[in-house]
Amino acid sequence: MTEHESRTRRVLDARALRGLAHPLRMQLLDALRQRGPATASQLAERFGESSGATSYHLRQLAAHGFVEDAPEHGKGRERWWRAVDDGLAFNSAEFIDAGPEVRGAVELFLHEIAHTHARELSTWLSTRERWSPSWARSSDMSDMTLRLTPDLAGELVDRMHELIESYRDRATAEDPEAEQVRVHTHLFPHAPE
Repeated sequence: MTEHESRTRRVLDARALRGLAHPLRMQLLDALRQRGPATASQLAERFGESSGATSYHLRQLAAHGFVEDAPEHGKGRERWWRAVDDGLAFNSAEFIDAGPEVRGAVELFLHEIAHTHARELSTWLSTRERWSPSWARSSDMSDMTLRLTPDLAGELVDRMHELIESYRDRATAEDPEAEQVRVHTHLFPHAPE
């Protein structure tokens, strides 16, 4: 099995969504997925929270199967955590007829994702002068307007995801120019004002 084949994406159901839909929990999970295992204290320092708060939210994430112990990293009583899955899959159509509690979790989840994307883009814009000119030339911040049907929009999203996945393992950690990159995609209907 190749590394690409072993990647896991967790499909969010209503129960999992309710367990994840909290801004700090989503930040903790993203940090563990992007940066690897950490302790509650390390994460607390990173996010400006108390270790009691991060510990509580890590236990909630564990109860819903998002994180697990990483005992190979710990020494003594130090408890390390790692993400269980490499990513999340969310299909908003699955929640159209959900009750108010689940709809509230959906709204919080989606707005937190949008906030995270905005924060990551803002961080790139404010730090881009620290990167090499080749990275400045290789970054992108585009927007386009198309006229599509829902079926064509779904096809476009699927094809974009396939294209992005085809690049996943093309650069290795041993490549001196390789960096972790973030790709955000947004496709939504837009009514001009």
